[in-house]
Amino acid sequence: MPIIKPISDLRNYNEVLRDIAYGEPVFLTKNGRGKFVIIDIDEYEKLKASLKLLSQLAQGEQVAKEKGWMSIEEVEAELGIDDV
Repeated sequence: MPIIKPISDLRNYNEVLRDIAYGEPVFLTKNGRGKFVIIDIDEYEKLKASLKLLSQLAQGEQVAKEKGWMSIEEVEAELGIDDV
């Protein structure tokens, strides 16, 4: 169940911070609408890395659509991988 609190609860920020755990962000509302999310720093780093990976995959897919897909042999040659 998500933890949702009004932004005014930040007056007692220690209580708000106590509720934050990995996988359990605290959602802050302003005038009844979602405004901010407070998450654990480790979770933030993982999300940031995931977004970067997804962005790079999307770029790779776009290049593949424009220039064509590479065969496994072409990939191995590009990476300098010899058959074992």
